[in-house]
Order: sequence, then structure tokens, then C-alpha cells
Amino acid sequence: MTKADLILKISNETGLEKNEVSRVVESVMETIKSSLSEGENVYLRGFGSFVVRKRKEKTGRNISKKTTIIIPAHNIPAFKPAKVFLEHVKHNVKV
Repeated sequence: MTKADLILKISNETGLEKNEVSRVVESVMETIKSSLSEGENVYLRGFGSFVVRKRKEKTGRNISKKTTIIIPAHNIPAFKPAKVFLEHVKHNVKV
């Protein structure tokens, strides 16, 4: 499902205009991004958590040039689904 598909589905289910739903979805995504960039985690009960994970400094290798570089410590965004969400997906996904 793409963002456009998500917007269309929400619009159909709620009766709201697509452009209104689009603004809300964009606003939610922007708020999550800005919160994570400020080091603040976002918790959505029953859905999951968007968290900032810290990666330690490590040594990397460029095989083609046969050189070693230091990759500095940095933060990465991560998503941890809630138990309810995991159980729902686990028991309802058809393969």
C-alpha cells in the first residue's frame, strides 16, 4: 500500500475529502520526523513506537580501494510494533 492508497482508503472510510486526509497524514509524518530528529520518541498505544537508536562508532572497509575508514556514532530511526499489533498481523496475514 502506498501513501496515496492509504489516503484514498481513509477518505473513503471517513467521508473526508482526500486533500484534508492528505494534509493530516503529511502532518503526522512530519511531526514524527521532527520529534525523532530532536531525540524525542513517539509512542502510539496499540500500534507501536517510533524510537531513536544510537549506533556506536565502528570501522568500515572500502574493499575496492583497500582502505579503512571510521564511521562515526550516529542516530537512526526505528519502529517497534506493539504486542497487540504483532498478534493481529501474526494471526491475520494470509500467505
